[in-house]
Amino acid sequence: MVAPANMAQALAAVETGLARIAAGDSALKAFLTVDAAGARQAAGQLGDRPLAPLQLAGTLCAIKDLSDTAGLRTSYGSALFADHVPEHDDLIVARLRRAGALILGKTMTPEFGFGAICRNFLGGPTANPWDMALTSGGSSGGSAAAVASGMIELGHGTDFGGSVRTPASFCGIASLRPTPGILPNPKRALGYDMLATTGFLARDVDMLSRALLACAGPDARDPLSRTFQPAPRGQSGMALRIAATDDFGVAPVASDVRGRLAEAVAGLPASLGEVRLDHPDCADAFAIFNVLRPALIHREFGELEQRFGKRLSETVRWWIRRGEGITAQSYLQAEAARTALTRRFISFFDRFDVLIAPAASVMPWPNTIPDVTEIDGRQLSTIADYLAITFIVSLAGCPVVTLPTPLHQHRLPFGVQLIGPPGSDLALLAIAARFEAEADFRYVAPPHALFHIFAGEDIST
Repeated sequence: MVAPANMAQALAAVETGLARIAAGDSALKAFLTVDAAGARQAAGQLGDRPLAPLQLAGTLCAIKDLSDTAGLRTSYGSALFADHVPEHDDLIVARLRRAGALILGKTMTPEFGFGAICRNFLGGPTANPWDMALTSGGSSGGSAAAVASGMIELGHGTDFGGSVRTPASFCGIASLRPTPGILPNPKRALGYDMLATTGFLARDVDMLSRALLACAGPDARDPLSRTFQPAPRGQSGMALRIAATDDFGVAPVASDVRGRLAEAVAGLPASLGEVRLDHPDCADAFAIFNVLRPALIHREFGELEQRFGKRLSETVRWWIRRGEGITAQSYLQAEAARTALTRRFISFFDRFDVLIAPAASVMPWPNTIPDVTEIDGRQLSTIADYLAITFIVSLAGCPVVTLPTPLHQHRLPFGVQLIGPPGSDLALLAIAARFEAEADFRYVAPPHALFHIFAGEDIST
């Protein structure tokens, strides 16, 4: 979309988005709260601002309902906070507004972001615009469905174990999980822990790049906030050193996902470079994740479970129970192992520019099934096992761009993770832009897209 040059165009863009939400969201259930008045007010104010320095001027945006929005209900996907209205924006929300983004509302998430489908006690489940019976993925599936269907141009998300990457793959769009610290979080209680991070979802790499540049930058209140590595890689014409893996040697992955990855890799043009099958040693990734994540969840939400019990979702309670009894020694051993894993990834990228892996271990499943308990008939040990293909990368602290691969004759989209070394976000986005342009790893409108519904300028272009 061309940035609006004046208030009238900004207002027309907002009306476009609101019309599409009104027409399609009763079925998709991508939004938990729509803020028509706030979006119109922001558009009116945009008309009085100099547009040149605003990377996201007039961009239609929505915020995952885990992040605070001043004056706009933020429930964290929980009925316990159904009437909670924050006084202040989270930092990234404030930076999005400062860059000219027009926020249309809050998107669906499972309670506190823990769940395989986008459903909570307040609404959902969010449908997949490719097949309304299927899930959009957890836990940023509301933002993913809103972007894929054309309601918004930029979706805000969060990612701990794969929560922007899996929905992006399921809905056929692009996503970015940046290096932790690039998008600071000064409200994080454990300032020196960085497994989760804010991310973005969009229909192309350019929008992801604009969002990152608009919102990145250190904040002194976040001790792990950081800046980009300046040196770009992957410029047009340079052969890339590409590695690919379908499972990191340990992740359970469905056979159809392995087949789609093999097809996507085989179809890469020679201009991008030669592909080698390789990956870092990830043998202890399960042991690390199964200590760190439940310990962190138990610390943050254990008191809520004691107070409210079954008023919390079963998935939240399951994660809290998993964290009971984890000792300090076990936690520190897991952190030491995570450090070693990260260093193995960093050494791996001495030999490769980018690592390709599936963005989800399974294809989208029906929204009537709350959890992934088996893959290809093989029972999983926990409901978190299917996340291994993404949580391994979270443990290593690497930036990831997710792109949809060419559909060919397939019925559903399939996305890949393009993974780079920590701090290489700008270089990775440049590489992703090449995959988008040279390999046709790009967005295709799904059957339930809403681009035909518009008021004023059609934002589909």
